[in-house]
Amino acid sequence: MSDRRTAETKPDRETDRRARRRAKKRAKIITEAWSLARRDGLADISLRDLADRVDLRQPSLYAYFDSKLGLYDLMFADGQRQLLDRCLAREALADPVEELIVLVEDLVRFSSEDPVRHQLLFQRTIPGFEPSDEAMEPASAFIALMVERLNAAGVDGRSEIDVFSAMVAGLAHQQVANDPGGDRYLVLSRRVVRMLLADIDTRRTKP
Repeated sequence: MSDRRTAETKPDRETDRRARRRAKKRAKIITEAWSLARRDGLADISLRDLADRVDLRQPSLYAYFDSKLGLYDLMFADGQRQLLDRCLAREALADPVEELIVLVEDLVRFSSEDPVRHQLLFQRTIPGFEPSDEAMEPASAFIALMVERLNAAGVDGRSEIDVFSAMVAGLAHQQVANDPGGDRYLVLSRRVVRMLLADIDTRRTKP
């Protein structure tokens, strides 16, 4: 009985080791792809350079993604996961309005820190690229978190949420374009949120 159990667990352990090695290699590929994108631009990532950086022959890269668009898909999922993880890493504030303000600041700061990442996640800079359903999962989770925070602050209408999304996107884009790494537009987060909430209150109380 014990010999049979040992024989059954050895393949499982080997499978686990291979899966861990593959995940580690894929993580390195994504990290190096971001590095090349920052150096050369998203559209000009060289798969040959990427293969050299991760100690693979170029054809071997296709064991991890099926095309260059597949690489962008991995990068998109990674970037969206970074954003979600950052927002979930801290405890939500008790005041829903303050929490919403901090969430906006998190997003604008995240965008400003890495303009290349911002381009892939929030702008259509790669012709033909559409994130897969799997890559969209962390993005959808972030949107759900944002809607939850908006609802807690009293923002629940579809058009109101769309206005909020457009305003925050504008802040992030302006920050990246005009003051990357700075805070020129970041510091406007509080005003933007309060302007939206004031407008909503006015519309709801207007006879």
